[in-house]
Amino acid sequence: MGGRNFTVVVVLLGLIVLAMNSLYIVRETERGVLLKFGEVVDPDISVGLHIKTPFVHMVRKFERRILTLDAPTQRFLTIEKKPLDVDFYAKWKVIDTQKFYTATNGEEGRAEGLLAQRINTGLRNKFGERTFHEVVSGERDLLMTDLTRDLNQITTSEFGIQLVDVRVKRIDLPSQVSQSVFDRMKSEREREAREHRSTGRELAEKIRATADRQRTVIGANAYRDSEVLRGEGDALAASTYAAAYNRDPEFYSFLRSLSAYQSSFSNKGDLLVVDSKSEFFRYLKQGGSK
Repeated sequence: MGGRNFTVVVVLLGLIVLAMNSLYIVRETERGVLLKFGEVVDPDISVGLHIKTPFVHMVRKFERRILTLDAPTQRFLTIEKKPLDVDFYAKWKVIDTQKFYTATNGEEGRAEGLLAQRINTGLRNKFGERTFHEVVSGERDLLMTDLTRDLNQITTSEFGIQLVDVRVKRIDLPSQVSQSVFDRMKSEREREAREHRSTGRELAEKIRATADRQRTVIGANAYRDSEVLRGEGDALAASTYAAAYNRDPEFYSFLRSLSAYQSSFSNKGDLLVVDSKSEFFRYLKQGGSK
């Protein structure tokens, strides 16, 4: 009985081992390739549970999702032969499992090494065609877009890898040239500032001269208009006085004499020597005779 139980246990263990070597699962996040004695027989295994022949078939699984290559800092030269330390990363994923397995033996580390080499070469060529200003300015996005498009054709055909995106995280100048570049940039900014100040002073002088001219013109026009109005007013006043005085000349003469008397005798300390028979005292004489 004991030997029979042992045999059953061995058979069960054998069946379990056989099932473990015969059944395999490909998940939604994975891509699989089926090998027969090392030769690819099914380059794209569908998702789900599958059966394989033990010790004959072998399954290699790869990540279906997008992976990130974080490359170490590399030094590139611009068209002016200025060195730049560039830190970049790339997004990639496997789209052709057969090419990927053939080119990299299914090793992600090896795939990232090959991908980094291609990207370094592409960046070196792109940086070598551009100036320092073009590399660090808004053209950098266009540079990365062109590089991704060009490299994607190579990586797809050679490695079965789709290069989703390449981005520069940081661009630094080497420490030995940073100070000289910063000094040159500072001098350029100072020169631009001097030009802006000079242009501003020139514009200020033009505006000030225009304002002074307008002020003079406005003042002259205002003075002219005021003189015209004053002349018209004086003429109207004279005409009004003349019309009023012409109605009774004698009364007008009397008013003028009273005004003259008031002005002449306003101060008691004044001494006035006038002939009493003069025309000045004509109305006083008439008043005294009455």
